[in-house]
Amino acid sequence: MPSFGENSNKHRATCDPALRSVLDEAIKHYDFSVIWGHRGKEDQNAAFASGDSMLPWPKSEHNTLPSRAFDVIPYPDGFRASDQEFYKLATYIFRAATTCGVRIKWGGHWRSFPDLAHYQLEND
Repeated sequence: MPSFGENSNKHRATCDPALRSVLDEAIKHYDFSVIWGHRGKEDQNAAFASGDSMLPWPKSEHNTLPSRAFDVIPYPDGFRASDQEFYKLATYIFRAATTCGVRIKWGGHWRSFPDLAHYQLEND
């Protein structure tokens, strides 16, 4: 069974408990890495400046602590993985969210800025 490595666990630990439960369920069925949970001001503004985020600090769901968002990539190919592999990962993330009773949104559904690595809690 896949498990999180040290870096993934570090990012996972910064996430909202509901998101941690989704990650913990999904990793039982598919191998992936958590590359972001919380992002501080410097990291968020760097992501914004590079075009990896559409939002500057403190407007991203990554900027809360605990984070209301996480970014994940398929293991071992990461961002080199095909879009199809990210879609496959999404099915496991959504299945885990359903199992855990957590409502999430996926950046892969965004038309203006598709972000296949990004998931966040749905706002109530």
